[in-house]
Amino acid sequence: MNLDTHSFPNDPNRPRGRPRVVIIGGGFGGVSAAKALAGAPLDITLIDRTNHHLFQPLLYQVASAVLPSSDITRPIRRMLRGQANVRVLLGTVVGIDPAQRVVQVDGGAESRHPYDYLIVSAGLVHDYFGHDEWARLAPGLKSVADAEEIRRRFLLAFEEAERTPDIDAHNEFLTFVVIGGGATGVELAGILPATARAAMRDDFRRVDVADTRVILLEGGPRILPAFNPVLSQKAELYLGGLGVEVRTNTKVTRVEPDAVWAGGERIATRNVFWAAGMRASPLGAMLGVPLNGRGQVLVEPDLTIPGHPEVYVIGDLAALRWDETRWIPQLAPFANQAGRWSAANIVRTIEGRSREPFRYFDKGMLATVGRHKAVGELRGVRFSGYVAWWAWLLIHILYLAGFRNRLSVMLEWLWGYFTMDHGSRLITSPVPVTEDSAAAVPLASAGEPASLRSSERTRLRRESLPK
Repeated sequence: MNLDTHSFPNDPNRPRGRPRVVIIGGGFGGVSAAKALAGAPLDITLIDRTNHHLFQPLLYQVASAVLPSSDITRPIRRMLRGQANVRVLLGTVVGIDPAQRVVQVDGGAESRHPYDYLIVSAGLVHDYFGHDEWARLAPGLKSVADAEEIRRRFLLAFEEAERTPDIDAHNEFLTFVVIGGGATGVELAGILPATARAAMRDDFRRVDVADTRVILLEGGPRILPAFNPVLSQKAELYLGGLGVEVRTNTKVTRVEPDAVWAGGERIATRNVFWAAGMRASPLGAMLGVPLNGRGQVLVEPDLTIPGHPEVYVIGDLAALRWDETRWIPQLAPFANQAGRWSAANIVRTIEGRSREPFRYFDKGMLATVGRHKAVGELRGVRFSGYVAWWAWLLIHILYLAGFRNRLSVMLEWLWGYFTMDHGSRLITSPVPVTEDSAAAVPLASAGEPASLRSSERTRLRRESLPK
């Protein structure tokens, strides 16, 4: 092992001869690993494509205009600024050479990063199952940019419905199709009608938000397939109570600008959101080791890869058996625990001790469906309703990064709980001009009261549309 140089060639105060650790990814796993190595005699370089850590479990609340993106993100440099042995770099990894022990980053004068230990926590990307052309029409939900794009489309749909004189286009704008019945799809489908019918109830004159239609499409036999079937059925009942149309065993065959084809039926809609599939980051394939069908790396019990005990793969990119019948679920607790475990194994190796196989501590699974409605499972114990909902709230508050974010989210949720209002309904990009909105319905006069009843708004909207 060559330890003649360190990872910080421009810093003369760094001691030479220290092992170099490169961490790819500033998500749960990468940040946990970096923090666990605080004080260790190592030089650490953490590389990420963005400058922020993202709390992905609440991303759907940004997409539905409940929370601003700043409440679920935190600058990575801010999180690690107290660690003298960590350097954070903004960049995209374009190559990994395990034989030469080098990570290649695009652009910049310093594009090659040698390492003695590597931790890859690159996560997942959207999978459109061979139909990448659908991405433009059906955005997924994996990043802040994704969430803000979905929020933009969600809010613009009501603005366009307010402006269009065409009844068919009006209904298409108020129809939202969510593809994929996993936790992300279920939570997004559950919150969209709640936001529309509660927070935006008195915002429009020609739109009755009660007409909002949300359809959840799942190709398998049930939603929330990772949960117990009893909880899947409970979640479907909750969604039905919110007015969400749940269709299982329904596979999407085509996505068009004004329709989705699923189960042989054409669903007219201008709003399609993708939550159906994810595949592993292509960085996994650069390691030259066996992958599973989703492109995840089949790691050794100690989280290293075959033939390279200095390379650790953690988080969503890693596939590791829990026991003979189950794989460890791709959840935030796994990423956090794997980050700390890989860091501990690196320290053990440096100290001349043996690495230890990873042991997963099950913290259960939770999914919220709506106000006072959630489902959860912990070590065989199933719970739902109020108990699961309050547990979901508490756990998500506790796991947010930073006191400021926890306080801000808690206050936003309290405000929304008592007022049924959300303050993040911002459209920050230009409003597109469409043929349907060219002959817009005139806006109400300034003197029209904002407290019109839903029935009166419905009457006004229908009278303004062609018969």
